[in-house]
This record gives sequence, structure tokens and C-alpha cells, in this order.
Amino acid sequence: MRDFAVPEYRVREAHLRGISTKLRLAAAAAAALALSGCADRWERPALGVDTPSRWKDAGASSAVWPDASWWRDFGSAELTSLIQEAERSNQDIGAAKARIEQADAQVRINGASLIPVIQGSGDASLQPGPNGRGTQRQYQVGVDASYELDFWGRNRATVRSAQASAQAARFDEEVVALGVVSDLANTYFALMSAQERLAIARSNVTSAQTILDAIQGRLDVGTASALDRAQQRAILDQQRATIPPIEQEIRVNETAIALLLGRPPVRVSIKGGRLAALKTPRVRPGLPSELLLRRPDVRFAEANLAATDADITAARAAFLPSFGLSAQGGFESATLRSLVDRSSLAYQLAASVTQPILDQTLPGNLDLAKGQYRENLFAYRKATTQSFVDVENALIAVRKTAEQVRLQEAAVKSAREAYDIARAQLKEGAVDIVTVVNAQQTLFTAQDNLVTARLARFQALVSMFEALGGGWAASGRPAGGAPLPAFNVPKVAAR
Repeated sequence: MRDFAVPEYRVREAHLRGISTKLRLAAAAAAALALSGCADRWERPALGVDTPSRWKDAGASSAVWPDASWWRDFGSAELTSLIQEAERSNQDIGAAKARIEQADAQVRINGASLIPVIQGSGDASLQPGPNGRGTQRQYQVGVDASYELDFWGRNRATVRSAQASAQAARFDEEVVALGVVSDLANTYFALMSAQERLAIARSNVTSAQTILDAIQGRLDVGTASALDRAQQRAILDQQRATIPPIEQEIRVNETAIALLLGRPPVRVSIKGGRLAALKTPRVRPGLPSELLLRRPDVRFAEANLAATDADITAARAAFLPSFGLSAQGGFESATLRSLVDRSSLAYQLAASVTQPILDQTLPGNLDLAKGQYRENLFAYRKATTQSFVDVENALIAVRKTAEQVRLQEAAVKSAREAYDIARAQLKEGAVDIVTVVNAQQTLFTAQDNLVTARLARFQALVSMFEALGGGWAASGRPAGGAPLPAFNVPKVAAR
């Protein structure tokens, strides 16, 4: 027997390989610990919302929050009917409701990780026997089950994130619905304003024609000049020229309402009326802190913030080991008769532990979740501040437009009185045509400004309702409204 000596360099190489392996394992363990340590370095920023204790432009009167159907307070049955139809048929509201369905489905998808996955299987095979003699049959039936232990709460965090997103989708639907209702009310009031301005313009044309006839009569008897007649004819032509743009405005507002209703313009006919015939609803904000619970856009931002907070929890838990359980069981036999038999039973149980070591996506995912949280935090802060700004703007707009209407009504009254006196004196020959023309133009302008002021007042009231969150918090129904109607695919006739 020969004694083979091991060369010294091979001993050193083996020793170095052992050291290298230990170093790699130590480095891997250190990397795993480092990755796990990354999950602990997170301090949640404070919300930092400055909520005032009072409103700058509000009086000391008690709050009058909007109710669920605040638009009824204007006293227009047609407006109420249009808004109810828009809530049913508006395309943007329908799309927002569809997003709620998607968010609910995502909750179910994420929630599936909290329960075991169970699958059944069955198999039957037929193949030639040994040496091509006969056939061999094999039947199998089994059940596989697997389950990941949510030891660190990662799966529960993903479910919470999906639930918060689903709630955000419901608040978003309320934001969309409130915007649609407000747009419809504002457009309806703009259409009524245009109708009233059109009636005033036509009345002014009639008045201008009457004065022109009077001037023509004085010209026939030699008490007026051709210049007087030309000046009045110019005023008459100017009044006639104001009619087409107003008629166009009416049609444009009708088509805008048709879009909000989800109908083609040819299917929409608006009766309208006079703004002066509408009621002026009472609405006053309560405490600013109460406003944050009424505004669906603030609640939407809050829900998004909660969703990304849960995403951070899930991203941190991804650094830690995951534990899994699996089980397989079933029967295998060459004949169906003995398939479900104790001797044919086979099963397997297994447990596993997985620890990420060098996965550079984990720190990136965590930083991404943190960045999204901070983004939503700033969005939440802006939404709260914007809600306070909207209410303050609406408060001063309601107060100042009411004052403007009151002053403009007095201006119309004075202008009408002056015009009536000037027209009577013109027939008697006591004043010249210049005096009548000036009084006429003053009245025309005052009347048109009064209608514009009334429109601004009612639109300011709508802005107040919108700034206070509409009637969402007073509706007594879950966020998201009624479910989507059944989708029916239209039948296409065969050609």
C-alpha cells in the first residue's frame, strides 16, 4: 500500500475555501440583519393640521348645515328633478361607482392571503405494460393546501391598505357627485339668468322702438331733427344686437346640462324661469373642526393617507422571515375500486422559512411607500386648508353678493323712475331727446346688472353648499351612494 501525501498548497486552498464560505455566510447574515434593520428606521410625521377655532367672516349665529337634498331649498321643482336624474345617469358618477367596485374587489384579493389556498386535483393515465404486454392504469386524486403564517402582520397590512383605498373610492364618489350637482345647479342658474336677460333685452327693444316712433312723430311736425331719429335708431340697433349672444348662451347652457344628465342635447328641454322667483336658502357653517368630518375630499385624502401608512407596515414586514405551511394528501391506485382505500393513502406535511438576504427591491419598496405617505400627507394638509379657504371665500361671497343685489335693485328702481319721467316729458315736448336717451341707457344697464348680481348671489350660495361638503354627512347613507345599475349589452340586429 502506498502512502499518498497531500500537497501543502491543497491544504491551504481547502482551508481558504472554508474561510471564504464562512465569510460569505457571515456577510449574508449581516446583509439580512442590515435589511431587517432598515425596516425599523421609520418615524411617522405629525399630521400638522392647523384647525382654527372660528371663521373670520362668520357671525355669532348658530350653524345651519346643509341637509341631504340641499338643492330643494331653492324652491325649483325642475332643478330638483334635473339633479335627481343626474345622480342616476351622470357618466362621471357612474365611473366613480365602478372604481368602488374595483376597490372592493382588491380588498377580497388581498384578503385571500389570510386564508389557506386549497386546490383539488385528479388524474387518470393509461400506458403500455412491460414488453408491450397489456396496459397499466393509474388513478390519482388529491388535495393540496398551503398557508403563509402572517407572523409580522404583512398580509393584514395589505388588507388594511386595500380597505382604506376602498373607503377612499367611496369618498371620491361623493366628491364627484357633489361636483356634478354643484355644476348642474350653477349651469341651471346661468341658463335662468340668460333667459331673464333675454326677456329684458326684448323689452328694451320694444321700449326703444316706442321712443323711435315718438321721435318720428315729432320729426313729422318739425319738433325733432333727423339727428335725434338717427341716435335713437342706433340705440335700437344696439339693443337688437344684444339678443343673439344671449340666445347662444341659453343654448350652450342647455347642452352643458344635457352632458351632466348623460343625454344628447336634442333630448333635453329646460323650462327655466326668473331668478327673482327662487327662494334664498339659509346656510351657515359650524365649527371648523366639524367641517373636516363633512367634506368628502378631506375624508378622501385621509383614507389615502391611511392606505399608504399600511403600505409602509407591509414594506417593513417584507424584510423579516416568512413562514409557510403546506400539506398534500390523496389516493393513488391502479383500479378505481381501490382508489379510496387506506392502503392507497399518501400525504406529506411541510413547513418552510424564507429570509430575504440580498434583495435590493425591499429597501426601494420601503422608500417608495414612505415617499407616497409623505405625498399623501401633504395632500391631506392641503385638503384641510383648502376646505377652510373655500368656506371663508363662500361666506364673504354670500354676504357681498346679497349686498350687491340689494343696492342694484335700488339702482333699477331709480333708473326706471327717471326713464318713465323722461319718456312722459318727451311726449309733452318738455325735454330733449338726449335726456331720454341717457335715461334709457341707464335703465338698460341697471336691469342687466341686476340679473348678473342675482346670478352671482345664487352661485355663491351653491359655492357655500359645496364648501360645507353638501349634504353627504347628513344623508344617513354609506359613502358611495346607490349601486351601479345592471349593465345590459344592446342587441345588434343582424344584417
